[in-house]
Amino acid sequence: MKPEINDIWKVLGEIEDPEIPVISIVELGVVRDVSWNGDELVVSMTPTYTGCPAMKAMEDDVREVLNELHIEKFTIKTVLSPPWTTDWITDEAREKLREYGIAPPLKTSADKLSLMGRSRDISCPRCGSRHTSMISQFGSTACKALYRCEDCREPFDYFKCI
Repeated sequence: MKPEINDIWKVLGEIEDPEIPVISIVELGVVRDVSWNGDELVVSMTPTYTGCPAMKAMEDDVREVLNELHIEKFTIKTVLSPPWTTDWITDEAREKLREYGIAPPLKTSADKLSLMGRSRDISCPRCGSRHTSMISQFGSTACKALYRCEDCREPFDYFKCI
């Protein structure tokens, strides 16, 4: 008997992002679709960006979960169009990022960063101040930038809008 699609979504929703373990690959918006094509399950995934090094780990985790569910016939399909955007991150995941110490992406995929690296829109996840400065466009991973709060003086990652 085939597992129900909702049950598969639930199990996939428990797979942690390999780079940010407080959110799942479903909350991140990487898992785009889950469907049965006859007796074969198709899981469609969109990488956060082309060449994302975490994608292989995510696919391996999906394979492991599907094997644990005794699903023998499945395909993990990479979907590049439309490209992934931070708009796909759930509101719950945005709050989890903030609690973890990573400033979540702005609500829109249009970054509002000035040329000088200052922003009134990027809030410090520790103290909430909007008096922040970009230290580096590149943070601990390619999808994050390094910021500093000018009030509490703490550095923090900002999940860049894509």
